[in-house]
Amino acid sequence: MSPSTRTRLGALVSRQTLLLVAVYAAMVGVFTAINPTFFSSAVFANILQDWGPIVLMAVGQTFVIVSGGIDLSVGGTLGISGVVSALAMQRLTESGQASTITIIVGTLVAGGVGLAVGLLNGVLINRLRLVPFIATLATMGGAEGLSLVITGGTPVAGGPLAGIRFGSTTYLGLFTVPIIVVIAIVVVAGLYLHKARLGRWTYAIGSSVFASRGAGIDVERHVYKIYALAGLLSGLAGMFVYLRLGSGSASSGVGQELQAIAAVVIGGASLYGGMGRLSGTVIGALIITSVLSGLIIVGVQANWQQVVIAAIIVVAVASQGLGGLQRKPR
Repeated sequence: MSPSTRTRLGALVSRQTLLLVAVYAAMVGVFTAINPTFFSSAVFANILQDWGPIVLMAVGQTFVIVSGGIDLSVGGTLGISGVVSALAMQRLTESGQASTITIIVGTLVAGGVGLAVGLLNGVLINRLRLVPFIATLATMGGAEGLSLVITGGTPVAGGPLAGIRFGSTTYLGLFTVPIIVVIAIVVVAGLYLHKARLGRWTYAIGSSVFASRGAGIDVERHVYKIYALAGLLSGLAGMFVYLRLGSGSASSGVGQELQAIAAVVIGGASLYGGMGRLSGTVIGALIITSVLSGLIIVGVQANWQQVVIAAIIVVAVASQGLGGLQRKPR
C-alpha cells in the first residue's frame, strides 16, 4: 500500500470517526431536549451495561464481516452460553463451592460453549462448504432451540450472590468490573485487528480470497480462528448478561445478532468485506444502545425497537453505497 493511499485511508477513517461522534452528540442532545433525565449518570451507567454484551458480540462480528463473512449465531450463542454457565454455577453453589471459584468456572464454561459454537460454524463453512449466512443461521436456530430444551423456557438462577454484586456494583457512578473487563477486551482486540498478522490476514481475505491464497494464507484455518473468536466473545457476553441479571435465560440473546450487525455497519464496515474499523464498531454499539434507551425514556413502545434498529441498518448501508464505501461482490 503506497503512502498516499495510507494517507487517504487515514483521512477517511478520521472523518468517519468524527462523523459518528457528531451523530452521537446530536442524538444525546435530541433525547435530552425531549427528556432531561436522559443526560444523567444513572442513564449512562445503564447504557454502558447494555453496551457491554452488544460490543462484545460486535467486536467478533467485526472480524467476521471484515473477512467477508457474516455470523447470525452470536445472539443464540449468547443465550446458550449463559444458560449452560448458569446451570454450572447453580450446581457449584448448591455443592458449597466458593463464590470466586464458581464465577471463574462459570466464565470458563460460557467462553468454552461460545468457542464450540464458533468452531462448529467454521466446520460448516470449511468442510460442508455452506455459505456463512446459511451456516450461522443454522447454528443460531440450533443454539436458541437447545437453550429452550435445556431450560424449558425458565430462567436459570441459584448462582452465587457475589456474582450479582460483582456485576452491579459501580465505580465513579458509571463503571462495573465487567464493563472494565469488556473495555480491556475491546482494546486488545483492536490491537490484534489493526496491528497484528491476524488482522492483516483478515483484511486480505475480505479483500480477495483468491489473492490471499496466492500469498500463502491458509484461508480455511483463518476462517476457523475468526469464527472461534466471534463465538468466544459471544459466550463471554452471555456471562456478562448473567452477572447483570443474576440468571441465565434462553431468550436473552434473541434478536441481539441484529444489534451486533447494526453496530458494525454503523461503524463503517463494508458487508462485502475488506473494510472496517473497531473504533467505528465501538461507537456504533454505543449509538445502538443509547438509541434504545432513549426511545424508552421518551416513551416509545418497546415493540418499535427492532423496527428502529432495522431502519438504522438500512440507512447505514445506503449511506455507504452513496458514499462509494461498498465494493462490488468478488
